[in-house]
Amino acid sequence: MQKSISRRRVLQTGAAAAAATASSMPFIHGAYAAGSLNVAFWDHWVPGANDTMTKLCKAWADKEKVDIKIDYVTSQGDKLMLTAAAEAQARSGHDMITLPVWYAAAQTDALENSDDVWATLIKQYGEPSAGHVYVGKQKGHWIAPPAIPNSLTLPSVGRIDLFKQYAGLDLTQMYPAQQPANKELTDKWTLDFFLEAAEKCFKGGAPFGLPLGQTSDSANTVGAVFRAFGAELTDKDGNITVNSDPVKQVLTWYKKLVPFLPPDVFAWDDAGNNKWLISGKGAYIQNPPSAWAVAVRDAPKVAEQCWHFPSAKGPKGRFDPAQPSFWGIWNFSPNKAAAKSLALYLWEKDSVGQLVAASKGYDLPCFSTLRDFSTWAEQGPPKGGLWNYPPRGDVVESVAGWPAPARVANQIFSQATMPKMVAQCTQQGKSIDDAIAWATNELEGFMRI
Repeated sequence: MQKSISRRRVLQTGAAAAAATASSMPFIHGAYAAGSLNVAFWDHWVPGANDTMTKLCKAWADKEKVDIKIDYVTSQGDKLMLTAAAEAQARSGHDMITLPVWYAAAQTDALENSDDVWATLIKQYGEPSAGHVYVGKQKGHWIAPPAIPNSLTLPSVGRIDLFKQYAGLDLTQMYPAQQPANKELTDKWTLDFFLEAAEKCFKGGAPFGLPLGQTSDSANTVGAVFRAFGAELTDKDGNITVNSDPVKQVLTWYKKLVPFLPPDVFAWDDAGNNKWLISGKGAYIQNPPSAWAVAVRDAPKVAEQCWHFPSAKGPKGRFDPAQPSFWGIWNFSPNKAAAKSLALYLWEKDSVGQLVAASKGYDLPCFSTLRDFSTWAEQGPPKGGLWNYPPRGDVVESVAGWPAPARVANQIFSQATMPKMVAQCTQQGKSIDDAIAWATNELEGFMRI
């Protein structure tokens, strides 16, 4: 059967009808062609990673006699989110689409129940990450299979040489590869020391690069700092709790930090910090290994100095920003069983290993039992620089919006409420109390949505 694979087709329309009972068993087909499957995957940051995904999907399609069509849709400009929203409204389009973070929960009512897929995966690999549970389980059910590409954390990425020169800290000794972390050094890696290091690197001409715009990276990064201070906008039941001492403390911390950042960070998109690191101008960003991977190609002298390690610790712990992603299967898809079969095939251990290797360690499986691939130990230069990318030890994965219920957390994330609070009291001349009052009004509006 002819396999047609296209790229970056934003929206593919077609007849949609409910069919095919969902099953966690391998897709069963007859003696003839089993129909077609249209998939929209996230367009990977890491060069070459899409090629491996295409190869795996083609192998599955050959085995199952399915005509598969793949689009790789960029997340730049929210194109992926807009595609999903348009398809959900039209009730037609792809059968399965990548839905990062709250974009998945926002489409709960349009997604096919995936309890069967998760039961199979949990039986095989154990419990998933807390971030995937928080976002992916709504109304008591799993809303979509977990995705491998675009599930990630945004830990620290520091320049070994610049941290030694300006901050007096050897990152490779604090978080060595394939060895336990140095407790004496990690105990000092706090948000207070972070401010000191940021100031020293700024004065040395190599500022930290942290996005503070209205983008997903900004929302995730700022959200983890809020959580490290124990600062919540609402509690788990949706009661507004933003007017609190921890929120005032985190905004005070940002007022101290912002003067040491590049002045245009409030206008950065999700590629802004990547470009900052690759340019050689910065000592530190928070990012998965995509910035490093591009540096290997475009700025090898920068890449060989990059070391990935956990976020600085706050009063309530050490939190890495996390982005759980899902492969949403529309409940109006005519081929739901095939979509689930493909998801399970991509979660076979060999498939996961290929995706992790192709992404140079960027893709982070949500099961800790699948975080032992040699990719993180062997990738370089520098060899071992990715070893501490997967969360270990005292690191907690944090999703922006926590612990709010989904209907509120989705708005906190998509509206970049926390970065906007930071901008108000550091750039717009408003006081911390003004920023809290503004956020309170915003949250009250979210409750009515």
